[in-house]
Amino acid sequence: MDQLDGVRVVDVERRGGPERAVAAVYNSAVAAWALAAAWEVGALDEMHRHRRLDTAEFAARNGLDGPSVTGLFRALSAVGLVRREGTEVTPGEAFDEAFRTKSFFHWLTRGSGELFRDIPAVLPVAARTGDFYRRDAAAVAYACREIDEVTYAPAFRRALDEVDFAPTGVADLGCGSGARLREVLRRHPGATGIGIDIAEPPLRVARAEATAEGLAERAEFVTGDVLRLEPAPGYAAVELLTCFMMGHDFWQDDGRAGAVATLRRLRAVFPAARRLLLGDATRTDHPDDRLPVFTLGFELGHDLMGTYLPTLAEWESVLPEAGWKVVDVHRIDGTVGETILVAE
Repeated sequence: MDQLDGVRVVDVERRGGPERAVAAVYNSAVAAWALAAAWEVGALDEMHRHRRLDTAEFAARNGLDGPSVTGLFRALSAVGLVRREGTEVTPGEAFDEAFRTKSFFHWLTRGSGELFRDIPAVLPVAARTGDFYRRDAAAVAYACREIDEVTYAPAFRRALDEVDFAPTGVADLGCGSGARLREVLRRHPGATGIGIDIAEPPLRVARAEATAEGLAERAEFVTGDVLRLEPAPGYAAVELLTCFMMGHDFWQDDGRAGAVATLRRLRAVFPAARRLLLGDATRTDHPDDRLPVFTLGFELGHDLMGTYLPTLAEWESVLPEAGWKVVDVHRIDGTVGETILVAE
């Protein structure tokens, strides 16, 4: 401690372990937001490509505020993800892992930021009715598109390879921006597909990208609540049914009974379905001090929303009860117990 004109001055570098630990918590929170923002404006991708970034030049070229862009990377430097000298930034030791998992940060801050901001308001039991929380559906879909690629996509492709028939009709439940459905249609040129999602913004992206790929005449994207689907002419010919990253929503209305009811409804709505590929998170049991990236935010976020996260054993028991036979299970070495169940 020093004295400066009678004022007590504490040198930050001399502060003890608890002070540094608390500062690390605070700085990490700021860095999480900064990482998501740097990805969304394109700065993170450019740095990953070129292995350096001049934040002032990037800001000027993209019509952004220079000091603010530099501030984003100062936040990343504070937690060791990058090294910074003025406006010149280069990767730190953990940068590539942060880049690989950037969509998790976007899910947390941009997609679910309002939910976490309002934690005190959603904790009282009396408040937890109706639409008691809000998230940004478009931002969640934006993040989930890459989360899917980082986690589920490789196992999904293996599961598709194992489907022993060529489907002529495909439906993807909770399709988001339609990447999964388009992949199935590319593999099966004779098939048509329907993507169903409750949020319209990602569906607009899905339609545009299907058009760009020349798949518009084979792919239809419709707004619908997967939990409350009713039979429709286009659904009757669906032979392959896929559903990823939303199966836990089946449990939200009435727990296990609600999940069984939704799975039975899918049997009725898609009477020709020969195979169901259901990919979703399952509740983990990681020790509190060994939690990987995303697990804590995902599980706490769903607790706050009142959305039950079933275990793998619970999934394996409700599917047969609802009329689906589990024929294979693909465990994914991810962060939130990701699993693909194959049923018929």
